[in-house]
Amino acid sequence: MKDFTYQKYEQLLDALLLNGYTFQTFSQFLVNPAERAVMLRHDVDDRRFHSLHFARLQKKLGVVGTYYFRMFPQSFDTALMQEIEQMGHEVGYHYEDMDFANGDVDLAYDLFKKHLAQMRAVVNVKTICMHGSPKSKYDNKDVWNKYRYQDQDIIGEPYFDLNYNQVFYITDTGRRWDGFKVSVRDKVVSEKQFPIYQSTDDILEAINKNSFPKQVMMNFHPQRWMNPGWGWWKEKWLQSLKNQVKFWLIKIRK
Repeated sequence: MKDFTYQKYEQLLDALLLNGYTFQTFSQFLVNPAERAVMLRHDVDDRRFHSLHFARLQKKLGVVGTYYFRMFPQSFDTALMQEIEQMGHEVGYHYEDMDFANGDVDLAYDLFKKHLAQMRAVVNVKTICMHGSPKSKYDNKDVWNKYRYQDQDIIGEPYFDLNYNQVFYITDTGRRWDGFKVSVRDKVVSEKQFPIYQSTDDILEAINKNSFPKQVMMNFHPQRWMNPGWGWWKEKWLQSLKNQVKFWLIKIRK
């Protein structure tokens, strides 16, 4: 079975269920974290209907996830957000307002409030998450160097409100589970040496051997996941090329 397919994703969820993990949204974990918990985070950057496929699959299995939507047509879809929320999932704002404001922190905060209000007009938003914007010279988290998202009744942002010495963070950035090596901003700091996994099969093996961490946030980009075929191969090749570009971009910026 090929990796980064819907079938592989369902296999992953089944393994987590069979091995006693409690599925929690990000906001649920913040309020009452389970001892053996997995947070399924989904960054809806593009191909928004792939996220709907994920949400429906989770609904079928009786689990929940968190979905962060951007303010772009390929992501921001009010009917789709409402449908996902009605399934019991959490919907949040995938903000990139420092990019929109070209680094002007005051304008970025005004835009953040405007976009948050637009999203809250259709769904209940309790948490937010920055968009990494690898091509941008701005870090969208920098708006919080001056302002507080808590003042907008936001209870959490994953890059600020999780203890990554306790919670294992793993992301499929770059269409690989060790994508932190070529990630510009999708990184967290942890003093604990967590294991490194390359493929979903590596993760499945760890889960079934009971060696996978007990509290986990798994970050998915649903646009990278699809049924086998030409689209799957195209995505694989394109991401391989992008990873090489990001690798050199990181070196140049350093």
